[in-house]
Amino acid sequence: MDKNKIKIPILGFAAFSGVGKTTLLVKIIPLLKQKKYRVAVIKHAHHAFDIDKKGKDSFELRKAGASHMLIASNNRWALMVENSIPSKPKLEEYIVKLNEENIDLILVEGFKSENIKKIELHRPSLGHPLICKNDKNIIAIASDDELEEDIDIKTMDINNHKMIVDFIINDFINKQSK
Repeated sequence: MDKNKIKIPILGFAAFSGVGKTTLLVKIIPLLKQKKYRVAVIKHAHHAFDIDKKGKDSFELRKAGASHMLIASNNRWALMVENSIPSKPKLEEYIVKLNEENIDLILVEGFKSENIKKIELHRPSLGHPLICKNDKNIIAIASDDELEEDIDIKTMDINNHKMIVDFIINDFINKQSK
C-alpha cells in the first residue's frame, strides 16, 4: 500500500474469527466519537453479503443486473458494486473511495495480511497462536487474560475500552502526526 497517498491514520484490528473484532469496534467507536474523532471503518468479509434485503427496490435492481446500485436518502447513501471477476479485496482500493475530508481515522477489521499498523485481539482460552509472531505491524495486543508467552509489545485489557481508545489516540494517532 502506498501510504504516501493516504494522509489519514489507518489502524487495523487483527484476530482469528470469533475473538470479537466487531464487538470491540462497536464499543470503542462511540468513545472516539465523544472525543470528536470522525471514524471510518473498512471491514473484510470472507463471504458474499448484501446490505439491502430481498424485496427492496435496490436489491431487485441490483439482482436484475445493475453493476452499480447507488441508493440515497436524506440521512445516508450506499453504493453496491458487483465485481465482474471475483478477486481478493485489496485494502488500498477501498481506502481511496472514502471521502477523506470527513474522516480523522480509518479503522480496519480483517485484512490481516495488509501492511498497516494493527492491534491484535487475543483470547488465550481459544487456543489460537499469537499473530504478532509473524506480523511486525502489530503495535499492541488486547487480550482478556495473561499471555502465555513473553512478548515485547504493549498489552492491554480487551475489556478496558477507555485504555484502548487512549492508546489509539496517544500512541498511534498522535505519533502518526509527528
